[in-house]
Parts: sequence; structure tokens; C-alpha cells
Amino acid sequence: MKTLVELHGVGKTYVSARDGQRVQALDGIDFALRRGEFLTVVGPSGCGKSTLLSLIAGFNAPTQGSILFDGKPVTGPGPERGVMFQDYALFPWRTVLGNVEFGPFARGVATSERRRKAQQLIEVVGLTGFETRFPHELSGGMRQRCALARMLANDPTMWLMDEPLAAVDLQTRIILQDELLRLWGDADTGRERPTVMFVTHGIDEAVLLADRVLVLGRRPGRIKAVVDVDLPRPRDRQRSSLEMARLTDHIWSLIRDEAAQAISEETH
Repeated sequence: MKTLVELHGVGKTYVSARDGQRVQALDGIDFALRRGEFLTVVGPSGCGKSTLLSLIAGFNAPTQGSILFDGKPVTGPGPERGVMFQDYALFPWRTVLGNVEFGPFARGVATSERRRKAQQLIEVVGLTGFETRFPHELSGGMRQRCALARMLANDPTMWLMDEPLAAVDLQTRIILQDELLRLWGDADTGRERPTVMFVTHGIDEAVLLADRVLVLGRRPGRIKAVVDVDLPRPRDRQRSSLEMARLTDHIWSLIRDEAAQAISEETH
């Protein structure tokens, strides 16, 4: 697989708004994301998972090192990198249709073209009939489907997903996991899959979704391990459960002590 994203010696330091102290969130990150792979990122609370995603998205710049996307330096956000957050980040004054078509609207795409694309995506994510509803009229799962469709409206080469399923209930999460894999291309359709970076606190979720799991250690976040998930796709939760459990236990063993330390530090 060819490389899409390269991180060379990436570090990030910021000033705490609480006490003005300098905090090193990430240190010495050297990594390459392969084109078309599904990468999940796990680690103790506060280890810099979301910071790493925001650097690749171009929302923030690294303090040290460099990031390349398709061979070019990342200097800011771009439509080729779609971002999806935990808290939906939908515009409350826009309908489902208005939210989904916002990206193409902001880029000056003609009304007929962006409306056609938005309607197509609304159907793909199962929200047909809800085009005129506002976010407050939707369930949590429906809001996240809307957020997913909005991200896809720009046809991004890469999906950057920051705990997108953390706010929904277990049953909805399972449904959305399957939907996400279907849209990504879990079953090979011959088309090029997007590259996905998916941040999660759930190790079992990380293993279920990923080709590889990037494991970060406690702050300052450094790469602790990269775990290959060598399971056939599409994955059967029951059939693969023993191997998934083994991988989940292995990853948990890598971060268990540091996760406990991170929790202890947060409460003192």
C-alpha cells in the first residue's frame, strides 16, 4: 500500500488555560498511514489522541516535526480531509439537508449539484424522509448519521473521526459501526477505499474496525505499539470473537498501568 500521511518527529506543546503551564501533549511521533487503510487510535485518557487527529486535520500546527499529506506539507484544513466529532457539530439552525450540503455550499458548488449529492448521501445513511428536520428533532444516532453524510459530501480522501460513536447507546453504536464499515468498503467493491483514522476509548471497537491499531502511551503521547489486526473482512463478530478477544486483551495489557496512572493524576 502507498503512503498517504507521513508524520516525522511530530510533537505538540501547548499552554494550559487553567494554570498557564506548558504541557507537552505529543512527543516524537514517527508514523505513516497507508492509503486505503482503517487505522484506529487508542491510549490512556489525555495521551494526545485527539491532538494527533487535529494536527493531521490541520486545525493546529505541530510544535516540532512535520506532517505530509499525499507528499505535501499540511498547513491547514482541506476538503480532502473530512472530520467527524463526538458531539455531532451540526448547525442547529440548519435542517438535515442544509447540514449535509453545507460543505459543497461553502465551496461554491451549484445548487442543483450539491442538492443532488446531499439527497444521495441522505439516502445512503438512512435518513430519507428526515430532510427537513432540525438536529434537535433527531435521535443521537440520527444526528451522527447526519454528521457522517455531511463529512462525505466533500468526497474526502481521508476520514478523521474523533470518538464519533462515544455519545450513542450500545445498540446504536453496533448499528453505526456496521454502517461505517459498509460505507468505507468493508466488502471489497473494487473502488479505492478512503483512508480512515478513528480515535476511540474502546479497545474492542478499535480491534473490530481496524486494519491496524496505533497505541499511544500516557502524556506526553508517544507510540507504544502498532498492532496488526489480521482478520478477514467483512468481519463476523461471533466468528472472530476469540481472536478479537485475544487482541483486545493484548492491547489492554499495553496500556493498563498507564491508564490507571492517568486517572489517578486527573483526580488529584
